[in-house]
Amino acid sequence: MKYQTFNEEIIRLVGGKENIQAVVHCMTRLRFTLNDRSKAKTEELKALDGVIDVVSNNVAYQIIIGTHVNEVHAELISMLGISPTSTEETEVKEKKNPLKAAMDLLSETMTPVIEPIIASGLLAGFLSLFSITGLISADSPTYQLLDSIRSAVFFFLPIFIAMSCAKRLKASPYLAVALAATLVSSSINDVAGLSIFGIQLPQMVYANSFIPIILAVWFMGQLTVLLKKYVPKFLQYFLNPLLIMVICLPVTLLIFGPIGIWIGDGIGWFFEVLHNTFGSWIVVMLYAAFQPFLIMLGAGNFMMPLALNFVNKMGYDPIFLAAATISDLAVSGAMLGYFLRAKDSKQKQLFGTVSFSALMGVTEPAIYGAFIKFRRPFIAVMIGGGLGGLFAGLMNVKTYSIVWGLMGLPSYADNQDFSNLVFMIISVVIGFVAAAVSAYILGIPQEEKENKKNKKEEETTEKTSELRKVPLASVVAGKLVPLAEIKDQAFSTGALGKGLGIIPTSNSIVAPVSGEISAVFPTKHAIGIKTEEGIEVLIHIGIDTVELDGKHFDTIVKQGDEVKQGQLLSTVDFEGIQKDGYDPTVIVVITNTMDYLDVIAATNENLVADDECLTVIL
Repeated sequence: MKYQTFNEEIIRLVGGKENIQAVVHCMTRLRFTLNDRSKAKTEELKALDGVIDVVSNNVAYQIIIGTHVNEVHAELISMLGISPTSTEETEVKEKKNPLKAAMDLLSETMTPVIEPIIASGLLAGFLSLFSITGLISADSPTYQLLDSIRSAVFFFLPIFIAMSCAKRLKASPYLAVALAATLVSSSINDVAGLSIFGIQLPQMVYANSFIPIILAVWFMGQLTVLLKKYVPKFLQYFLNPLLIMVICLPVTLLIFGPIGIWIGDGIGWFFEVLHNTFGSWIVVMLYAAFQPFLIMLGAGNFMMPLALNFVNKMGYDPIFLAAATISDLAVSGAMLGYFLRAKDSKQKQLFGTVSFSALMGVTEPAIYGAFIKFRRPFIAVMIGGGLGGLFAGLMNVKTYSIVWGLMGLPSYADNQDFSNLVFMIISVVIGFVAAAVSAYILGIPQEEKENKKNKKEEETTEKTSELRKVPLASVVAGKLVPLAEIKDQAFSTGALGKGLGIIPTSNSIVAPVSGEISAVFPTKHAIGIKTEEGIEVLIHIGIDTVELDGKHFDTIVKQGDEVKQGQLLSTVDFEGIQKDGYDPTVIVVITNTMDYLDVIAATNENLVADDECLTVIL
């Protein structure tokens, strides 16, 4: 497994397998439901190589991994042995507020379903664009065939929802899907004159809906637990599935179907009253302004069911999807403002990267990588997103497909509504530009602090003849690589401190400075040294080599050892590392860079033993 060692560390640090009740993921985060959060070692998790940040709040215990989280999650689930049967047997020990539990359920149910929804929404947008430009006629077989993807995803939405929520609700996913398929079948869906047990059934449209099936699967889960308790075990395999289906279908048709539709109608009525009384502009404005806070709390998906309900009932969403797009572009704009304002090349790279990511609709890297740290970008998005949302609300912008982000803009011209597209583009531009300008004006707090610090140091320098500095020798002979060019974002962005990389030409890793070995990673790929001056040096041997689990490494020092500059720390088979498909670049960073005036990297292209590679200005 590619992430086995990484996942083993995560499992250990969250309190072991027995402490994990459930784990799902979104675009960048693992979302854990833990039996006892006090067992989780949050600070150690934050320090774990590969973890961007950890957020623990009322929504979930979240570990931010990055956009490869789906691969990590797939292996994690396999290692935990979580399966439909084992999940069903898991008893929920944590007592939750009913409203919070419902929000958690909706959010975690929608996360896996977003993929087909995004695909169908984007496809609808591009088909609309092709139709407008005359590339494809709306009556052509090609258009009809491609459009069937969009229509199928939303028609069979109850089936996707059933599969997604069944595990969490302790129901069999396959029985839940069977029930959903029955509801959307031509025998039941939108059929008038049906009756069961002599009771007349209302004519209901189950296709495109989501609330009735969630209620039905919840009931199925409760019934499953009950039957397991009272039906003899030797009969359960044959009898339970039959009883579950025979009981759940009529109960759904008689109770949960009508209730679900009434709830959907009630939500629509509430926002209709809000629109008629105040105007929807206030909701659009507020959501576009405050969406980053919801994402930070892990509740970014709560609006999806509301948007689905609007599209099902009205044929468009007048609030949430447009507001989400405006907010995402405002986040991108805020990071562009910081990119233009930043003077440090590492910060520029960070802000540029997360700005582009937000432009493509993934805002978590910006929120967790910059917003939480600098805080002022939140204000910039409140200004930019709020203004863009205000304009969109006043212009009654409509989202005709379940899609958001820059790539979904063409869908706003559906039904030949070109003015709607124009107003949406203007809203997005307002949000982007206003947030960029606001962020630029508000400035970067750390930069201001550093400017003040530098000014003080300049004044001090006038009084002192010279600055103290500590030179660090090269840890290995090889070719120097600027930190910004290293293929590991945790290092290249400067998030772990200033430093450099070395493409090794020797197999010997030596101490760059005298001091104490503060850490030796269990997989031997990373070594920490702390000097008498308090300088904390991290030597990271190779990229992603934690996955080698110590293979090719012969580290001869241990934590607590005292070492001298030039002393051998480890012998590494770099050829073997390369043959296994890993980058052998050795990275040296000062992890407490902010405690010093500056850390200056060498500029000579090639380094040999005893060459000065870094200089720390005290």
